[in-house]
Amino acid sequence: MVKLNVKNLLKQKKKTKYWLFNQLNNVGNISYTNFNNLIENKTQSIKYSNIEKLCKILECEPNDLFTISIDN
Repeated sequence: MVKLNVKNLLKQKKKTKYWLFNQLNNVGNISYTNFNNLIENKTQSIKYSNIEKLCKILECEPNDLFTISIDN
């Protein structure tokens, strides 16, 4: 299963979800519910534009945003 790794990236950068939510709203408009579902991996899809925004804000590559876990 592919999951977003945003929480770990935030922890490494010593930033909060609230900080990221504010940064995302500076470059676009996302509701807190949609944002929280995205960060908590409760969504089935993510727009390319959101991947790009997250990469710019977190100063990372798309590869850094995702992890793959094999559930048996």
